[in-house]
Amino acid sequence: MDGVHSRDPVAGLTHGFYRYPARFSPLFVRAAIEAFTNVGDVIMDPFMGGATTAVEALALGRRVIGVDVNALAIFIARAKTLVLSEVDLAAIRRWAARAVADVSLHDAAARPLDWIELGYQRNLTDRSTWRIRKWIELMLVRLQRMGSNDCRTFGRALILKTAQWALDCRSEIPTINRVRRQFLVALEAMVDGARAFRTATEQSACIPVPLFFNRSAVGIEKERAIAGIGAPRLIITSPPYPGVHVVYHRWQILGRRETPAPFWIADSLDGNGPSYYAFGDRHQPGLTDYFQTARDAFTSLARIADKRTTAVQMVAFSDPSWQLPLYLDTMAAAGFREVQYASIANNDDGRVWRTVPNRKWYADKRGQIAASNEVVLFHKLR
Repeated sequence: MDGVHSRDPVAGLTHGFYRYPARFSPLFVRAAIEAFTNVGDVIMDPFMGGATTAVEALALGRRVIGVDVNALAIFIARAKTLVLSEVDLAAIRRWAARAVADVSLHDAAARPLDWIELGYQRNLTDRSTWRIRKWIELMLVRLQRMGSNDCRTFGRALILKTAQWALDCRSEIPTINRVRRQFLVALEAMVDGARAFRTATEQSACIPVPLFFNRSAVGIEKERAIAGIGAPRLIITSPPYPGVHVVYHRWQILGRRETPAPFWIADSLDGNGPSYYAFGDRHQPGLTDYFQTARDAFTSLARIADKRTTAVQMVAFSDPSWQLPLYLDTMAAAGFREVQYASIANNDDGRVWRTVPNRKWYADKRGQIAASNEVVLFHKLR
């Protein structure tokens, strides 16, 4: 229950590498993992997002399967789950220090023409943002001087984190000197996180290699790599919220001006609209596409689960009065039955609910609308 109701900032291990929308608490994930699994068990997150589940599971010695349609989420997951040696971290620090000292906006930038043509620098070319854009271009070129692929992935994640700080949800763009200082602050925080993650994996009974799939959970049972692992003991996830607007794939600059720049920085392709990441158009009457996609996805998950599998979800609704019953019907049609734990219920409906007051897309509402209330759902196979 402490994990469910935690309002602490998402922090610890490598969780701070990127601020992914709609993240759930690492304390909640860790509590669920410890309650329902043992060391060496398989844990799956079919809508992985910012990889909170993957990081916590690996730190606790579990095997991990992560799935997400968002290529940016896959990059973030790989960066967060790197096991880097002290030699690696020292090399990263040297590279970063030299880059800050040597990279100047007066340098000629090798423009990424393919990315520009595809629109990945949208809203990064005006008087307020062009300096940040050029700094990113110069740093990405500088990144090629790092030796190993793992170190380059970390460096790319460091640039991504700094650029998100400088651009996303900003009403005022910082100066380039502030960006350079923040880059070094982010470097130290990420190095500390990577070291803590390595220590945690070394202390666990096994150091498993995660499996990440950039695809839909629909049909996931057909993946050969999954077939040989066995049924997950725990499916823990936070799926897209029915009817709730969350921007998973863009940064918002100076208000509502969106940019797909994070995909360019992460060297990942996007090209999809918001409904692709949210199971469907949130304005569609009855959310027909959403519930059909949810049913198809959980039907596939039921096919790889067994009677020991527990599914734990944290979900919110734009209108729970009709969406929650329909969601539960969808889970039943996919092959799952709801399990309620009376000892932890905090609502008359026998479930566990929590309020999220400060999510950025509802910050002005301070938790006073339906979608700021999340419910924790437990399911087993029917």
